Amino acid sequence: MDQAQGRALSTIASALAVRDWPRPRVTLAPLLVLAAVVALALSVAVAVTLGPADVSLVNVRDILLNHLRLADIPVRAAEDAIVWEERLPRALVAAACGAGLGLCGAILQSLLRNPLADPFVLGVSSGASTGAVLIGVLGIGGGALGVSGGAFIGALAAFGVVLLLARFSTGGTSSVVLAGVASTQFFSALTSLVVFGFADADETRGVMFWLLGSLEGMRWDDVVLLSVVVAAGGVICIASARSLDAFAFGEDVAASLGIHVARTRVLLLVLTALLTAALVSVAGAIGFVGLVLPHAARLLFGQLHSRVIPATAALGAVFMVWVDAASRVVFAPTPLPVGVGTALVGVPVFVLLLVRRRGHA
Repeated sequence: MDQAQGRALSTIASALAVRDWPRPRVTLAPLLVLAAVVALALSVAVAVTLGPADVSLVNVRDILLNHLRLADIPVRAAEDAIVWEERLPRALVAAACGAGLGLCGAILQSLLRNPLADPFVLGVSSGASTGAVLIGVLGIGGGALGVSGGAFIGALAAFGVVLLLARFSTGGTSSVVLAGVASTQFFSALTSLVVFGFADADETRGVMFWLLGSLEGMRWDDVVLLSVVVAAGGVICIASARSLDAFAFGEDVAASLGIHVARTRVLLLVLTALLTAALVSVAGAIGFVGLVLPHAARLLFGQLHSRVIPATAALGAVFMVWVDAASRVVFAPTPLPVGVGTALVGVPVFVLLLVRRRGHA
């Protein structure tokens, strides 16, 4: 077994070392992390200044220092409310959503060995939409759960359906993908049935806006919830980087390295479902982030998941902050649903990545 593990490790190391794309050296990893943190901080700071009411970076700095109790600088109450109660929580939720969806996409694409896999391949988003609609339109359990709670339960129910379908099929990763497609279609149809059969015009408009992804009305409790969930998910993903490297070469290679294939696959699938459910329950359905950003991270930093996972999270966070800012500013006074913005940007980027990959093939 030791010799087999050694051969498998050598195979993986050789394959991952192939220089298909430019990538940084390992010694640059701390600088890359620092650059990602600085880029995200600057992106959030600039995004907070954008909007109908102009707020300077200096005022944003003063407001942050005041609320962190590091200074006592006089600022206008209106600007303080705009920055601290509206724009900053929204930007931070956008960053958390981008990072979380990017992590889910990176996991699924390696775990299922499918370059088109993203967080919605499991039908989790469709299930969350159904749960939210059942409460928002029919009022089922609305007093106890709320729309976000209904979305979370619906997402978990959809994931349970996927696992059940995959369990009774031929098995393997392909069955999970096919079960996800079936679950997505079923819950999407159920959502449409409820909306068009029971909702009035105002409810239909509100539900459709939420289904396209919305960051309106974000608050600090949303920031705390998503930050904790995404941070915990990121730690688990980084701890599973070696397993994901092995899964990229098939389950047999992973098993030869001593990885418990079934247990690891279920753990990471459950993690992906929980992350997606939490994100969708707060921000609605946001597409293309989990599909495009992992490819961009691999293009820039190579195939090792110890690099891909943090790079995807950082790129996703920065990407979502800027897409949300553009959605607010370009289409003011009515903001564009952020899911539409990610699709408008994500589709051309994905096509560009496909062309770039073909050029290296």
